[in-house]
Amino acid sequence: MDTTLIFDPILIGKYDKAGPRYTSYPTAVQFHEDFGEAEYREQALASNASGRPLSLYLHIPFCDTVCFYCACNKIVTKNRRHTAPYLDHLYREIALQGALFDHSRPVTQLHWGGGTPTFISADEMRELMRVTGEYFQLLPDDRGEYSIEVDPRETDGGTIAQLRELGFNRLSLGVQDFDPQVQQAVNRIQSREMTLKVMDAARREGFHSISVDLMYGLPWQSVASFGRTVDEIIAQNPDRISVFNYAHLPDLFKTQRQIDSGALPSPAVKLEILQTVIDRLTAAGYVYIGMDHFAKPEDELARAQQAGTLYRNFQGYSTHADCDLIGLGATSIGMVGDSYSQNLKGLEEYYARIDEGRLAVFRGVRLEADDRLRRAIITALICHFALEFAAIERQYGIIFKDYFAVELAELAEMERDGLLALSTTGIRVLPPGRLLIRNICMTFDRYLREQKQQRFSRVI
Repeated sequence: MDTTLIFDPILIGKYDKAGPRYTSYPTAVQFHEDFGEAEYREQALASNASGRPLSLYLHIPFCDTVCFYCACNKIVTKNRRHTAPYLDHLYREIALQGALFDHSRPVTQLHWGGGTPTFISADEMRELMRVTGEYFQLLPDDRGEYSIEVDPRETDGGTIAQLRELGFNRLSLGVQDFDPQVQQAVNRIQSREMTLKVMDAARREGFHSISVDLMYGLPWQSVASFGRTVDEIIAQNPDRISVFNYAHLPDLFKTQRQIDSGALPSPAVKLEILQTVIDRLTAAGYVYIGMDHFAKPEDELARAQQAGTLYRNFQGYSTHADCDLIGLGATSIGMVGDSYSQNLKGLEEYYARIDEGRLAVFRGVRLEADDRLRRAIITALICHFALEFAAIERQYGIIFKDYFAVELAELAEMERDGLLALSTTGIRVLPPGRLLIRNICMTFDRYLREQKQQRFSRVI
């Protein structure tokens, strides 16, 4: 597959509107409380007939300090004793969920996210993995994709060694920016040396993949300063680099009110930063996977994209399209059978539900035939930058040009602008359109078409 990426500032200016990130379709905006525990149980039990492997996401919401840019669901505390009641309830939820799924279904993907998963103690990590293995079939031979998000400020060589011993083989590190002025402005003081020690430890312990998260658009960033951070990260040769656009939405996220909006780079500077990032990463040999993600050509994400097996879910791009995803912990999201579901967000609500011996699912959505069809189209475009009409027609029993006549007419303008190529057999996203893949996918989003007032971040 051609992985060429072209940065066209005129096209970006024209199409830089707000839209979903499509970690699901329908997106979480469409979740509703008519889908609850009973509906989830029905989907979970029915899924056993498929024999599909499982993916587990465990949410650890605690952070020692707040990063002002963060829009994640988190609990900021320095009191480590708060983890005990949370983990006690999480263990019980694992047991409740485990009872729904055949134990013969292997867990081929496992992810601990947060918050800061390394906030919990070594003994708590060990017990959490033990309980998980009691109720689900974890793979003992390193064949699974078992990943964890780590904060280098909460991690040392001993922690990395223990994580590897517990079965984790992929690591994601938050960095954002090495510049001291930027770190001070967003309340994330994290030295370059601290970060590199964690990366070195992960290599010594044999982690299969190391991923680094960066963020552009933060206060006091400049093209030159962020370029230095990118160069320093490239020099460390991580397998994957994600470069996220900071969306300043202080009305939605209270901690962002601590950021001086006057110190944010202008839209023009942000675009120049992004162009610099793309130029340097591609020059260093990284492949653009899509949606902020770059990877080495030999990385499993790049190989999956070349093979046409890449997938996208709530954890981002994935090589495991054949899994039912079970969300565990407060606010976590799952995808089981033909449904999406989300757990209660507040700790007290989550605790109360588990104390009643019930699942914590409080909302979700059951996919209709049209949802499954459009999800398949969006997934193909956002993962592979191409769509074959005949494959969709065979699988869903439609005539593409008739079913999507309105959408194809709208894509004609994008074709004239050089974002994509339309033919009688399919859609091919061209190099200038790859940065704007969200816009192309939005054309097929029925809910976005019907409800135009939804709130999303901008695509660039």
